[in-house]
Amino acid sequence: MSNADLYLTGLHHQNVDHFAALVRLALLDNKIDDKEYKLLERLAIRLDITKIEFEAILKNPNNHPLDRPASYEERLEHLYDLTKMLFLDKNPTIDKTSMMDRIAVGLGFPAENARAIVKEAIKFFLKEPDVEDFKKVIKQVNPIKH
Repeated sequence: MSNADLYLTGLHHQNVDHFAALVRLALLDNKIDDKEYKLLERLAIRLDITKIEFEAILKNPNNHPLDRPASYEERLEHLYDLTKMLFLDKNPTIDKTSMMDRIAVGLGFPAENARAIVKEAIKFFLKEPDVEDFKKVIKQVNPIKH
């Protein structure tokens, strides 16, 4: 197996774990509604999740840990996906906000800056942004280089 194959395998594994985290968020209310399912389908395509993996993860998302992305850009993309899933209903409750604090720290953002990052992420998501705009806003709040 070449280094490229190992990298792709590792990247795919990370994508599967990230997708499972998205499914766990969608299941917070013990069901996946139509909007959530459609978003999961789009994200599965973007993350190169096969139909078999998709179905297996939907059945048991807890089989996959939350992996910390290696790069800052990946961290931002994961935060974007997770925030989008959590606030799909445009309802920023205290429970969701405190969960986002834990997610931000779990993804590798500094604990002392997590609240500011989450505040900006939520504020930004209420406007329906794209991922590049999201990255710019979070980098302004958390200017730490890679």
